[in-house]
Amino acid sequence: MKLEGTTVAMVTPFNLDDGVDEAGMRENINYLIERGVEGVLAAGTTGESATITHDEQKKMMDIMVEEVDGRVKAIAGAGSNSSKEALSLVKYAEKAGADAALVITPYYNKPQPHGLYEHYKMLVESTDIPIIVYNVPSRTGTDIDVDTIGKVAQLDNIIAIKEANPDLDKVSQIIKKLEELGCRDDFNIISGNDNLTLPMIALGAKGVISVVANVDPERMSHMVRYALEGNYSEAEKLHYQLYDLMKVLFIESNPVPAKESLIMMGRPAGNVRMPLGPLKEDSKAQLRKVLQDLDLI
Repeated sequence: MKLEGTTVAMVTPFNLDDGVDEAGMRENINYLIERGVEGVLAAGTTGESATITHDEQKKMMDIMVEEVDGRVKAIAGAGSNSSKEALSLVKYAEKAGADAALVITPYYNKPQPHGLYEHYKMLVESTDIPIIVYNVPSRTGTDIDVDTIGKVAQLDNIIAIKEANPDLDKVSQIIKKLEELGCRDDFNIISGNDNLTLPMIALGAKGVISVVANVDPERMSHMVRYALEGNYSEAEKLHYQLYDLMKVLFIESNPVPAKESLIMMGRPAGNVRMPLGPLKEDSKAQLRKVLQDLDLI
């Protein structure tokens, strides 16, 4: 499997009793597919993976796979700071029929580089589903280093890394390492930061797992496609059209602004789960202006 283009890190819509809104999730999936994205991701960070139960997570995998029905890539968020828990979730993603599992670097316990390598090695030796490494040091407290990425990239069925370290130089370092190891064609770098997607693609990345695409999937997917085709003039125009949205969606903790955007647009979202709180009124005003400027509301 090759992961390229725009994959949406979907919000998890909740209903009034704070349960997963299945109808809303299905509606959002179809909305995104109809607007040209190449993939959807359930139960990632933007999907509030930290506060959904494992039973809810598994239910969401089932809903996603069924509703996508092969039209785009269906990727399951399946990581944990416990290797045993991660394995259980990855196995369920495989059973559910997901195209790949996104597995975050274990958080809080801050594993050493060799511990990270053994974590991913255990997962690929115990399952057959393609795995995407997710590196987001601002959330996890651990930044998987270039040498370890190179070692992990050589494992069978590790197909990509979602790289959310904002250091653009690291992208070049990873690609040089992959070329040295002879595995660049088998392992893709995917942007984990919407605002850095365009420069990352220019350096050799192959797409994005995007928060912005929840709100403006059409423009985001067009921007990525233009960049992958080498049409940087058109990609640049869309990057700057979306730039204020890219910034305002992180004015408070993700996914609070993204969910508020969808509420303003009349799309399924619901509240965020505690300990996240509602978007502050001054932030709402800034968000509303950006959405109005983009003719999204």
